[in-house]
Amino acid sequence: MEYLDERDINIYTDGSSYNGPRRGGMGIRFVTTDQAGLEHTEDYPLPGYDGATNQQMELRAPIEALRAVVRGRAPVQKREYRRIVFFTDSQYVVNGYDSARFNWPRDGWMTRDGNPVANADLWKELLKVAHRSGLPVEFKWVKGHKSSPHNRAVDKLAKNSAANRTGRQLSIVKVRRKKSDRLVAVGSVRMKGQRVTIRIITDEYLRPQKMNRYKYEIVSRASEFRGCVDIIFSCANIHLSAGHTYYVRFNDDTLSPRVVALFREIAP
Repeated sequence: MEYLDERDINIYTDGSSYNGPRRGGMGIRFVTTDQAGLEHTEDYPLPGYDGATNQQMELRAPIEALRAVVRGRAPVQKREYRRIVFFTDSQYVVNGYDSARFNWPRDGWMTRDGNPVANADLWKELLKVAHRSGLPVEFKWVKGHKSSPHNRAVDKLAKNSAANRTGRQLSIVKVRRKKSDRLVAVGSVRMKGQRVTIRIITDEYLRPQKMNRYKYEIVSRASEFRGCVDIIFSCANIHLSAGHTYYVRFNDDTLSPRVVALFREIAP
């Protein structure tokens, strides 16, 4: 069991995501302790989102919990506590929080490899609402499900949230079925400055970085990477649409893959 300080607002959160169709949910539980050491719990159920990934819902859960605190909808009053402590089994959130506070804003929301930080809009929203809470906010990792009854509870809440989604979407991602039978493998296509024909599977505009993100498959018959499915980016003035096929040129940096030139669209 985790140590819960009576001076803290302790919040357990979890995110979930399912396919067929893709939908995501979030679980939130507020836990406080009194002077006698007795715990008081209050669940905060919310509907989920269509098209959401697990990482997006892991971020959405603390955002919504903090919103509840800021707006006075939480089952606790923040003036009675010294800080807000989140417990989550998401290392993505725990490890990313300090980077979101100190590194990514300074670097234009780009990673060390020069790629856009995923879910930058949500990270920025989390920082904003954490600041508005007026209390220090911390994230602590807990082992998933087995060791923590509160973590098991928010896992169940997240699954129920995904099942009770309302049609809302966190981001606009255009999706088409891939034709290749291969799974997405990041880095499977080496960037050699080559000209190649690709088919776009998903396209998404990344507003904080003013870039586009694509999942694509190689369809050039002469390419050694034919059939590979990978991720690539482009600047805002090169826009490729899901379901369409293009003749393009790549850069020569596999760690930071880019479409650097668009020559033409290939008719179906």
